[in-house]
Amino acid sequence: MPDLGGRRAADLRTAALAHAARGWHVFPLRPDNRRNDPDQAKRPAFPDHSEDRCTRGDPRCRDGHTGWEPRATRDPQRIRRAWAFTPHNIGIACGPAGLVVIDLDTPKPGAEPPPEWTDMHPRDGADVLGLLAAQHTDGGDPGLWDTYTVATGSGGRHLYYRHPAGPPLRNTAGALGWLIDTRAHGGYVVAAGSTTGGRPYRVVDDRPPALLPGWITSLLRPAEAPPPRQVLGDFSAFRRGAYVRAAVARTLDRLAAARPGVRNAALYGAAVSLGQLAAGGALAEAEVAEALIPTALAIGLTERETARTIRSGLAAGALHPREVA
Repeated sequence: MPDLGGRRAADLRTAALAHAARGWHVFPLRPDNRRNDPDQAKRPAFPDHSEDRCTRGDPRCRDGHTGWEPRATRDPQRIRRAWAFTPHNIGIACGPAGLVVIDLDTPKPGAEPPPEWTDMHPRDGADVLGLLAAQHTDGGDPGLWDTYTVATGSGGRHLYYRHPAGPPLRNTAGALGWLIDTRAHGGYVVAAGSTTGGRPYRVVDDRPPALLPGWITSLLRPAEAPPPRQVLGDFSAFRRGAYVRAAVARTLDRLAAARPGVRNAALYGAAVSLGQLAAGGALAEAEVAEALIPTALAIGLTERETARTIRSGLAAGALHPREVA
């Protein structure tokens, strides 16, 4: 009988060494076993215990619990030992490797996009990232996709970028948009050469990682918005009736609380909602802009995208007027 396990371990060892040669810190994940949950093959193989259950019996934990990140290495000798006999999947520790990885997922069967994305009809995380690029750049950032890319076992994509200068970026889940997660300091990704449920992670673009685009950096590292009530101000719209004042205040509160990645979509929804009131005669379009612009700028949107989004929202709201008694 051929030693399939040994051959698989050798293939994974070769892949792990190649990743380390790029300067990336690797560590063993659990081997893929098609009979088990594929997610098990995405978990660290070592340590086999959590910090609160550390008995110091693991040699690496003698001086205190040592998790997967400090165990990640570029040392060829340690890598050869780790993958000598066991076909461990490969993890890349993003922080030590200086990487930010954008994880573009595919929706689960029957999943629908959240309200802020419904009208844009995205099919997957790649579509959402493309829509974000169109919203935040003049030309849709055509170079966005020109970076090291891995097709994941679930049909998604991992886009690898170099970490930008400045404070360390952390992991996010859905902060950029629907079906988009990011891995940076404190996070890891399953590397090419690995399999989950028998499905491979494979390189589809082998160029060196590009620097993380500035517009994505700004979304992941946004300036803090001032408290909503500091943004509201004394707009002329507030001199209308109580219902209109309350509607404007609620709309601005929701906009001020919008998460990174959905702020432009939240502004569009706010402009549609107040645009309906304007179409019904309760507000003037100039008052809608007067109310929305300061909050939009305060949460980090640019003047150009703010003006464009408000115009679009007003036009959509005008199709469905809402009158106030």
